Amino acid sequence: MSDNVNYLGPVSGASVDDRSDFIWKCYAHVVAAILAFAAIEVYFFQSGIAARIAEPMLNNWLMVLGAFILASWGATHVAHRIESKNAQYAAFAVFIVVEALIFAPMLYIAAVTQPGVIDSAAGVTILGCVGLIATAMITRKDFSFLRGLLVWVGILAMVGIIGSIMFGFYLGTWFSVAMIGFAGAAILYDTSNIMHHYPQDKYVAASMALFASIALMFWYILRLFMSRD
Repeated sequence: MSDNVNYLGPVSGASVDDRSDFIWKCYAHVVAAILAFAAIEVYFFQSGIAARIAEPMLNNWLMVLGAFILASWGATHVAHRIESKNAQYAAFAVFIVVEALIFAPMLYIAAVTQPGVIDSAAGVTILGCVGLIATAMITRKDFSFLRGLLVWVGILAMVGIIGSIMFGFYLGTWFSVAMIGFAGAAILYDTSNIMHHYPQDKYVAASMALFASIALMFWYILRLFMSRD
């Protein structure tokens, strides 16, 4: 079958078997992406890359923060518009590497200064994501109405980051809490789209969007944990 099969309708209109297959493909790709991300981070730490890039990136921390959000938006935007399955996989792979690079300095500082905090943040992220995904799947509610809210909150977050760079104010604990809530809403939205709106051939794009939201939640949970005295 050709990779270019965008004539397929939303998965909600497919048979039960096709819907089940699509959903399992999405979550299998998300798990694979998380494992690939972890493997890349291990390589960065063992090779010394994480230590070398930590200082220059931490000197521009807020720009890294903005790059993280922009990378998430950009990757999912591109994936939704690429028709070739191979190109979708390539975009996903590039996005995972970019995410690993952006995370490396914060993970390095966390590992050096607060041993154990990465495991704690990862555990809370997993529990939160499982709960949110289960909520969307059990209730079968369509959370597509969250799109407008997510767009506006995302814009406000970028404005806040740019403002903090320009005027030097600190984005503290409440910003991290707000962004964790934002990421949680994004996970609900992405899971709902997987169940209701994605075409059957777009499981790579769907997986990338959900992975980006999970990474966003992990980033701010880790940031919140690291801010504790």
